[in-house]
Parts: sequence; structure tokens; C-alpha cells
Amino acid sequence: MQPIPTLALPGGAIMPRLGMGTWRMGEDARRRKAEVAALQLGLDLGITLIDTAEMYGEGGAEEVVGEAIAGRREGLFIVSKIYPHNAGRAGIPAACARSLKRLKCGQIDLYLLHWRGGENLGDVVEGFERLREAGHVRHWGVSNFDTADMAELAALPDGRNCAANQVLYNLESRGIEFDLMPWCESAGLPVMAYTPLGQGRMRVHAALAEVAKRHSATPAQIAIAWTMRVPGVISIPKAARPEHVRENRAAAAIALGPADLATLDQAFPPPSRKRRLEII
Repeated sequence: MQPIPTLALPGGAIMPRLGMGTWRMGEDARRRKAEVAALQLGLDLGITLIDTAEMYGEGGAEEVVGEAIAGRREGLFIVSKIYPHNAGRAGIPAACARSLKRLKCGQIDLYLLHWRGGENLGDVVEGFERLREAGHVRHWGVSNFDTADMAELAALPDGRNCAANQVLYNLESRGIEFDLMPWCESAGLPVMAYTPLGQGRMRVHAALAEVAKRHSATPAQIAIAWTMRVPGVISIPKAARPEHVRENRAAAAIALGPADLATLDQAFPPPSRKRRLEII
């Protein structure tokens, strides 16, 4: 099986470019066993990046992750996110401690501010830096930050220690290509693409089916491979079913050619102007 490609974060750590998302996991105890099994299958297949958040299932997804990685934490890359309303001076260390307890591990590899709210961005950076210095997190970053937000962050003391920006990115949501992605690229900052399948709608799109046929693949695999065509992008599709985990893993081996990209651009045109950052 072909290894999953990686990239280097600004701090030098190596991060896989394909991971497993956990949105909507941990919300129903009846699905917990299957969710844990899906994540463990992904680990068995070499998908060592798992993305979660304290918001997902109000901590339930982190608990699912904690159960899935028990006894095999070494070599994994765990990402979690903090609510904006918890991102104050006192709230940051407390929220991180709760996440670590649910994950049953001593360190989060990448800790993100989930979105901008009423928090003081300077306090967030200071709090994240303290977590990093204490060894509770290896790196910190942000999620759902647009270009102006990133520029504001970069202007703060230690703001350039931000290691990644996680945003909505898929064929149906390409707005970040106009200015945010170029900004991140120039800063050497990776982009994490959440919902790369557009919540599943692209599984039945004719253009994706056409490209998929050329590669003996599925439309979902083409959608994931498309996000990964950019060297600085990390794709984190969710998969709670074994067949989808295997399907996602195989997408890492697909290399799209110029004709494929032209077909997809025609069906999903790139942005020609600035668009408001899409968030779900």
C-alpha cells in the first residue's frame, strides 16, 4: 500500500496529508462501538491523523478517539479544537485539560481555535503558547479564519507560531483559492480541508463520475484526491463505516492529471473574485 504523503509544519513536525474526521461522532452511544472500530481500521490502514473537537458530541467524539487510540498513541497525530467561549486566559488550560482527559493522552499534536468569537485573539495566542511551553500541545493553530483574520493573527506577538488553518474546502466550496490559500502558501502555512466530500453530495456528480472512471476509482476518491492535489493541503474526510474508511485511504494514491483537472474546473469553476469564507 502506497504511503500517505506528508508535509512539514512551520515548526518542523511531520504531518500526514490524509486523516480521519470525527464530526457527528460520539453523539449516540448505540453507534460508539462502530465508530471506534472505524477509527481503528483507519489506523490499521496507516491513517495516523485524527481530527476532533470538544464541540463534537460535546466531548463525545474525543472520548471515541480516546478509546480508539488506547495503547497505540505513539506515532499518531491528534488534532483537537477549542470553543471560542472557552478560549480565555483561564478557559484555555481548563479546556485543554478536559480534552486530554477525554482523549486519554498526555499531549495534543495540534490544538486549534475552532472559529472566531468574542475571545481576545492576543489572549488566545498567549494561552496557546503557554500550553505549548508546558508540553500539553505540540503545535497550535486556528480554524475558519479568513485572510484578514490570518493577517491580524500574524501581526500579534507569537502570532506567526500558528501552524495551520482548518477551513471548509472542496470542489463546491473553492472560495479560499482566490486569496486565503495564496496567503497561507506564502506564509508556509498548511491548510486543513474539512468536509472534502461536500457532505456527500459529490458522490453522485457526473463530472466526478467521469474522472473516477478514468482512474478505476469512485467519485468520493476523486473529490479527496482533488483537495490533495495542492501540496500544502491536508484532507480530513469523515468515515464511520469500514467501506468508506478503505475508500478514503485508497484516495491517497490517486494522481489527477491536467485533463482530469480541466473536467473538474469546468463543472466546478474556480473563484474569479473574493468570496466570504464559507463555514459549516
